[in-house]
Amino acid sequence: MNSRIDALQSVAAAPPKLDTAVVADAVAEQFGLSGDYAPLVSERDQNFRVTRSDGNRFVVKVTSLVEDVAVTDFQIAVLLHLENHGLPGVPRIVRTRSGQGRGTVCGADGVEFYLRVVTWLRGRLLRDGEITPEIAGRIGQRLAGLDMALLGFAHPGDSQVLLWDTERAGDLCSLTHHIGDAVIRGQVDAVLQDFVERVKPNLLTLPRQVIHNDANNENILFDTDDAVSGIIDFGDMLRAARIIEVSTAASYLRSAGDDPLQVIAPLVVGYHVTSPLTESEIDALFDLIRIRLVMTMAILHWRLAAREDDDLYRQKTIDGESDASDFLRRMSTLGCDAFHDRIHAEIEAKTTS
Repeated sequence: MNSRIDALQSVAAAPPKLDTAVVADAVAEQFGLSGDYAPLVSERDQNFRVTRSDGNRFVVKVTSLVEDVAVTDFQIAVLLHLENHGLPGVPRIVRTRSGQGRGTVCGADGVEFYLRVVTWLRGRLLRDGEITPEIAGRIGQRLAGLDMALLGFAHPGDSQVLLWDTERAGDLCSLTHHIGDAVIRGQVDAVLQDFVERVKPNLLTLPRQVIHNDANNENILFDTDDAVSGIIDFGDMLRAARIIEVSTAASYLRSAGDDPLQVIAPLVVGYHVTSPLTESEIDALFDLIRIRLVMTMAILHWRLAAREDDDLYRQKTIDGESDASDFLRRMSTLGCDAFHDRIHAEIEAKTTS
């Protein structure tokens, strides 16, 4: 089975659907944790928020059967590494009674699933507030701090085959026929072809490391003072070009005004002043932001066909990504040269002030 099919199946496959009571019993027995269970929408896994009687909350994750155990262990190892590093604002692994990072739970048919528990981080989701240039700059700083903590980390599962891997964006060419609008489909095809021919060959020359890879507006938390209080959902981590961390986050900062870089530029500056980017990384940003937007659109339209109409993650994606095509158009209209001139100017203004 080739890697593209593996990646598609990991998203197309329905998440586990175990009875809540079965999961709760397994968690109580193996982790010593009990409380009120509430389901959470997830792309691949079956997740719950558990609230104990003392008010503390946790996330319980029943891992999809299509996820390789090495990837599961990679995600656990990253969070343990960040805890040992002392990095605040990321979930902590809750160990089993026997000290393990994961447990197991059996479905009604006897199939065994891996079971994980992490702490719940409190805060306001980025999607629920106004994204100002100041807030974008703080996001850039926090992402840089995360990547600095991950620098040098390695694990056998860090090269997972993932549909949301920007470096594999060319694999999505076969999905664009699901896009009904011919104009939008043409734009998507053109960006993907440009990626395959021109952008991808340069990516392997850029600094590489394990990255979070999914800093979207539902995975970044803020406190009441608009400080970044946490980064969640480490399920899409992988080893990749470091600049993809920045381009992925930037692709979700889709300002509605006349200036498409109103919050993207401060994000890049915030990252750069914390962990300096190379000229080659900055030069790759424009293309990588557009690639992430195109990936979002191709996967969205494919998912509409692959998932049932009442699928909760399907509807969540439709609601959250409806403006991707418009922002791609605005970025393309801006152009690569104007993008780079603006980013360089704001970096110089910040670093020389």
